[in-house]
Amino acid sequence: MLVSQATITTEESAVNATSSQLGESAAPSPFDTPGEWFVLHTRSRQEKALAQDLTARRIPHFLPLCRAAHYYGKHKCMIETPLFSNYLFLRGSLDDAYVADRTRRVANIIRCADQHKITWELTNINLALLQHAPFVQYPALVEGVRVEVRAGPFRGLQGVIESRTKGNRLILQVQTLGRAVSFEIDGSLLDVID
Repeated sequence: MLVSQATITTEESAVNATSSQLGESAAPSPFDTPGEWFVLHTRSRQEKALAQDLTARRIPHFLPLCRAAHYYGKHKCMIETPLFSNYLFLRGSLDDAYVADRTRRVANIIRCADQHKITWELTNINLALLQHAPFVQYPALVEGVRVEVRAGPFRGLQGVIESRTKGNRLILQVQTLGRAVSFEIDGSLLDVID
């Protein structure tokens, strides 16, 4: 299974995995195509389906995917999830963005003011994915933020981030009877509570 939906192989940068698996012709690489970058804010869980639609229409796009652990009860499995949930990057014209919008999978089209910056950022993400960088998704976790454990044996437990530690681990503070106890927990299992 490839790492990115826009898709990334070691030979070619951004060839769509879905299209090659389905026998369709791949969308052109967004990194080799002229045009403007647009950020497509997708409807919930529509990123991969939108990428397939854009590939079928041969519209250059980039959907970085990473492998993430998901827990189903006591069972852990690895699945490919979008690196940025609900976002897909399209490179082309405003008409291409409107074509994507007509799929009914797009909630909002965001124009990028600084094209050089987004090109640089996405190119670096693409290069990291080509090298199989071990991306780990975290919500914005800072000291003092209230969080809830979303999976695993501590599911439902709520607390406050005490501090960040080495190895992408967090110390979660749980206050009981005016005292605090803490333990380390993987940040990928936490959701920020508003």
